[in-house]
Amino acid sequence: MTFAARFPRAHQIAHHALFFVKLGAFIHVFNSYVAEVTMCMGPSMLPTFNMLGDFVLIDKISPRLGRIELGDVVVATSLSNPDRVVCKRITGMPGDVICVDPSHDAASREYLKVPRGHVWLSGDNFSNSTDSRNYGPVPFALVKGKVLARIWPDPKGIRNGFEQAKLERAAAIHAGSATTALDSSE
Repeated sequence: MTFAARFPRAHQIAHHALFFVKLGAFIHVFNSYVAEVTMCMGPSMLPTFNMLGDFVLIDKISPRLGRIELGDVVVATSLSNPDRVVCKRITGMPGDVICVDPSHDAASREYLKVPRGHVWLSGDNFSNSTDSRNYGPVPFALVKGKVLARIWPDPKGIRNGFEQAKLERAAAIHAGSATTALDSSE
């Protein structure tokens, strides 16, 4: 006689326990490598997110595939406290020359080239944000995910804040390459 036949209740409990272990493992892998729901709170991302907190959906695949762009809202490990994560917008990509703090007068502004393998992060609420202006460029490896949507309260997708700027940049690059092509044909 098999174990299942001799102890049907024990077999049923073991079967359910195995199901929940598998479910827990699936949830862990999904949260670690695919997507996660987390809370984003604080004043630095006003008006995109509420100060008291919003639940957001984080895509964890995009950073691994290098699909992070200028203007994306991301979650990254904090440089000042590695036990915390920060939610900021990418305002500089590798090779971009950025103004460290545009709130200073023109004579005292400092410019910096974002190093390879790093991004420049800024809060949308520029006047109340601890960001790359304070701790410098953030290594790309510390970017944990891209915010796709606010799921509660007031569910909505999070759009890239620099779409128009990216279109203008692409048009300028295209115009520059067309001019170069004309110059080289003479």
